[in-house]
Amino acid sequence: MKIFSSLYRRAMIWARHPKAPWYLAALGFAEASFFPVPPDVMLAPMSLGQPKKAWRFALLTTLASVVGGVFGYLIGWFAFDLVSGWLQQAGYYEQYLMARQWFDRWGFWAVFLAGFSPIPYKVFTITAGVTAMSFLPFMLASFIGRGTRFFLVAGLMAWGGAAMEERLHRYMDWIGWTLVVLAVVGILFYRGG
Repeated sequence: MKIFSSLYRRAMIWARHPKAPWYLAALGFAEASFFPVPPDVMLAPMSLGQPKKAWRFALLTTLASVVGGVFGYLIGWFAFDLVSGWLQQAGYYEQYLMARQWFDRWGFWAVFLAGFSPIPYKVFTITAGVTAMSFLPFMLASFIGRGTRFFLVAGLMAWGGAAMEERLHRYMDWIGWTLVVLAVVGILFYRGG
């Protein structure tokens, strides 16, 4: 079942629509709390097609995603019992358990890494609410992690054009996981020192 490829095609259609910025904001919000498709699939082609607006698109995506992250936090805080079954059915429950372990050890850095990397950010926003993570560090980590990612994507698309989009799409998982490993090694080194 190719659900993600059909969602990806739909997002590409939305990226060309006159109301694409609204769709981009909605996708940024939804992905941070419950939707499986990341906003990068719209942000990249929009930034490629309108490079002068790339920074505006990145800011819009960042703000919408952080607000969506707050919604995920509230889901975890107030309604985790209602969504725990969905996490299991959607295949995110093991990631939720991993996120709980990460929160116990790294807190702020767990949210930052999830915001920047291909790790499902929504799992971490919900987990932040479940664990009652301090709200200000949660917001700061979300804003920095999400902003870094979206401004990087928009900037690369505006600068590199179609060739960069193809390369980024091909290597995004490798780049993201490499950064996660480097960050974890850095945190372990810092905490051990």
